[in-house]
Amino acid sequence: MDLGFKGKTALVTGAGSQIGFGKEIALLLAKEGCQAVAVTDINLEDSKKTAAEVKKLGGKSTALQADITKKAEVDAMVKKVIDEYGKIDILCNVAGAILHKDYVPLDEQKHEIWAKQMDLNLFGTMYVTRAVLPHMRKQKHGAIVNIGSGSTRQYAFGVGVYAISKYAIDLFTKQLAYQEGKNGIRCNCIAPGPAPTNFGAVLREGMPPPPPEQYNKMREEMLKAFPLGRLGKPADIASITVIMASEATNYITGQVIQVSGGNVM
Repeated sequence: MDLGFKGKTALVTGAGSQIGFGKEIALLLAKEGCQAVAVTDINLEDSKKTAAEVKKLGGKSTALQADITKKAEVDAMVKKVIDEYGKIDILCNVAGAILHKDYVPLDEQKHEIWAKQMDLNLFGTMYVTRAVLPHMRKQKHGAIVNIGSGSTRQYAFGVGVYAISKYAIDLFTKQLAYQEGKNGIRCNCIAPGPAPTNFGAVLREGMPPPPPEQYNKMREEMLKAFPLGRLGKPADIASITVIMASEATNYITGQVIQVSGGNVM
């Protein structure tokens, strides 16, 4: 199937981690025919590693550094992509993080963490989108895919501002899809379940790794909640993200798609 990526330019945020969703998305966009894939992360050296792999696949790539919570850095980043490639057809908002552990009582949570979590996961996504939108409107087409979280449908981990920030991404996706559809711009959200990336490092912070026997037992118990019997992989998230950014889904907008092996339905 031709996904319609020939001649298109994509921007992928949060693409620096070498075991993360962003890198896998960037590489798959290149494999499927994107002419150029610009990649950005708060760490420029990590972005350069991903950009180098995109180029090995035959695509053009620019490695960029930006803290997405800072408007000036976001605007400069988007300007560099436009100056180099003349357009942005696809935006994948992947950058984000978990900043506090589960099960922390509400009255013990810190306001600074709340603010930082919302600034990064919600407002950071909005800042990048806001900077890209005028260019998509001008060309009268664009596909935006936000990375949300299956945690927005799970309530057993306490009052988590991470999940709240991602729930806001669900609503932002739908509102943006409604408002920008008339301009030929689609917006959808992918909601991953747990996957073996560095994303949840804070949840393991300060905890020694369990002995192999205990780890295997914990894993078996956890997998009982997954009808398909396994955790997700970055490739699982990349596949559906790329499909939702493609012409194969050009009549789909405003959707939140759970990708968690049935853990969330």
